[in-house]
Amino acid sequence: MASGGPGGIPQFASLYVGDLHADVTEAMLYEIFNSVGPVASIRVCRDTVTRKSLGYGYVNFHSVADAERALDTLNYSSIKGRACRIMWSQRDPSLRKSGLGNVFVKHLDTNIDNKALYDTFSLFGNILSCKVTSDASGKSRGYGFVHYETEEAAKQAIERVNGMQIGEKTVEVTGFTKRGDRARPSNTTYTNLYVKNFPSEWEDAKIEEVFVAHGTITSKHVAKDKKGRKWG
Repeated sequence: MASGGPGGIPQFASLYVGDLHADVTEAMLYEIFNSVGPVASIRVCRDTVTRKSLGYGYVNFHSVADAERALDTLNYSSIKGRACRIMWSQRDPSLRKSGLGNVFVKHLDTNIDNKALYDTFSLFGNILSCKVTSDASGKSRGYGFVHYETEEAAKQAIERVNGMQIGEKTVEVTGFTKRGDRARPSNTTYTNLYVKNFPSEWEDAKIEEVFVAHGTITSKHVAKDKKGRKWG
C-alpha cells in the first residue's frame, strides 16, 4: 500500500465500504459521500451472475484529505438501517497477508460492536480494518480482529489494552498468528475436541457452558453439515 503521508495516511483516496445492506446502490453512496467532498467514482461489488450486491463497495475521492474526512465522519453511520464499516482500501496484498500489525482480541463483551472496537483501538494508530466476528444472526462470537498500518501501533495496543475491561468483560489482546504459522502440538498433547450428536438448539454459548467446567476453553465453534446436523 502506498503510504507516507501525515500520520501514516495512505497516499491514495480510495475507501472500502463494507457491511452494506443488499439494496444500497452507487447512487445512494454517492449522495452520502459526495457531501464530504468531490467523489471520483463509486462501485458496489456484485455477483457476476445474479448481479446481487456482495455487501461491500469502493468510494474513490479526488483528494486524500476528503477521503480521510469521510472515514472520520461516516464510519459506522447507518445506511438503510445498517452501520457501514469504512476503511482504507488495501491495495497491497502482501501487507494484508503478512499478518504484520494484526491484533487478535478475545473475551469481548457481546455488546461490543465494530464501532466500539474501533473507538478503543484507534487511539494507537491508523487502522486498516477492524471487525468483531459474528454468527449468521449477527450476534458477536466474542472475538475480533484489528489490523494496524504499522507493527509499532499493534504492539502498543497489545501493551495498553490487554487485560483491560471493555464493557462487562476483561479482554485478552495478542498478536494474530496465521494458521500456517501456529505451533503444532505433539501427538500426545492435542487439545481439540470434535463434538456431534448434541441438541440442535445448542449454540456457541451452550457449548462453552457445558465444557468450561473441565478446563479453560481457548476457542469454540458450532457449525452445520449439508444435512443440517450440528457439530462443534
